Amino acid sequence: MKTRTLPVLIAALTAGAVLAACSGGTKAGSDGGSRTLTLASVDQGSVEDVVKAFEKANPGVKVRYTTSGADQYQQQIRTQLSSGTAPDVMSVWPGNGSPGATHVLAEPGYLRDLSDQPWAARMPDAIKSVAQYDGKTYNAIFGQNGIGAVYNQEAMTKAGLTPPDTWTKLLAFCRAAKAEGTPAFALGNQDNWVTQLVLYALVATTVYGDDRDFDQRMRAGRATFAQSPWTTALDKYLTMERTGCFQKNPLGTTYEVGQGLAATGRTLGIIQGNWVIALLKQKNPKGTFTLRALPATDDPSETLIPAAAGAGYGVNAKAKNEKLALKFVTFVMSPEGMNLFVEKQGGLPSLPDTGYAVDPSLTALSQFVEADRTVPFMDQLWPNAKIQQTMLSGLQEIFSGQSTPEKLLDDMDADYEAGS
Repeated sequence: MKTRTLPVLIAALTAGAVLAACSGGTKAGSDGGSRTLTLASVDQGSVEDVVKAFEKANPGVKVRYTTSGADQYQQQIRTQLSSGTAPDVMSVWPGNGSPGATHVLAEPGYLRDLSDQPWAARMPDAIKSVAQYDGKTYNAIFGQNGIGAVYNQEAMTKAGLTPPDTWTKLLAFCRAAKAEGTPAFALGNQDNWVTQLVLYALVATTVYGDDRDFDQRMRAGRATFAQSPWTTALDKYLTMERTGCFQKNPLGTTYEVGQGLAATGRTLGIIQGNWVIALLKQKNPKGTFTLRALPATDDPSETLIPAAAGAGYGVNAKAKNEKLALKFVTFVMSPEGMNLFVEKQGGLPSLPDTGYAVDPSLTALSQFVEADRTVPFMDQLWPNAKIQQTMLSGLQEIFSGQSTPEKLLDDMDADYEAGS
């Protein structure tokens, strides 16, 4: 079962280690000499292949590494860094949302500035924004995921419909699907983390389409949720509900049940992250599922997709073997290392032109990433986790008629102003 908050969910999906939280261990390399690199990773199930490839490409080099789950790792890494016992290279989360996040570790000086590394300048802006602290790059983020409308191709063919690329067409699509007796999208809002996905997909375009610096203005106190196009996105979310875009009773539908509806054609699709495609295929191995952007305006060229960076790697500012640490991180960010990771984890490379053979279901997402038409998952740049929790519970209250969009955004602003 999926975890209940998006950051943890993404960590789980981009780092296979997270799901096997307590089975970490140490893989001994050699004697700790200058040809030995120490590494702590949460990428259990995928980092192993990268380590083998790195060692093969660098004869005589050994990587002594540990793998562990996110909770265990985050409890340990700060202690290790403050006591001088941290490894040369370590997993680091994007943004500011966890004890092992970029801002949290870079601010006290625990991480080496990686801005001078050859890959740093090639990061798309959406990735760079959560890999940096104070304008400097500290996190080698190698993969990312996206949120959009995932369509069941067989159900779409049966209904005689095609994916809409404008807001007006989206509502017409919903009406046509409803008229045929098959709702457009499954929505499992009984699991509260699911409530945010439609909203994030709409916010990407309505808020960031005209204002890529919205997060910076929020941090500077020059913007608020309540006085921004977040109101537009919330209104569109509820308009979709009133138009019949979703099946009956979203609050009584779990994420698991929603998957079943979309997988078997009882809805035409589901608005989710790319990670749901593998789950839909488990429920319907013969099905064909594709992710497309969810439009929020009537100009397709304005549409953006939320795409989140997964956990990457940072270098200890006091690394015992800095040269080898930088060499490893460069390998992670090379086409060979990056493609090894994302193939194992089912995501997309964070850098363009790696030669990665993208699964056809993710072609549209890949095109948006290549064109730099993505924005980070909104919560990654918020100063504390309370804002997201307020949003999740507030959305459930709105769907049950116990709250209003105005109250929700005011509450989120109050949590934001509380700071970190």
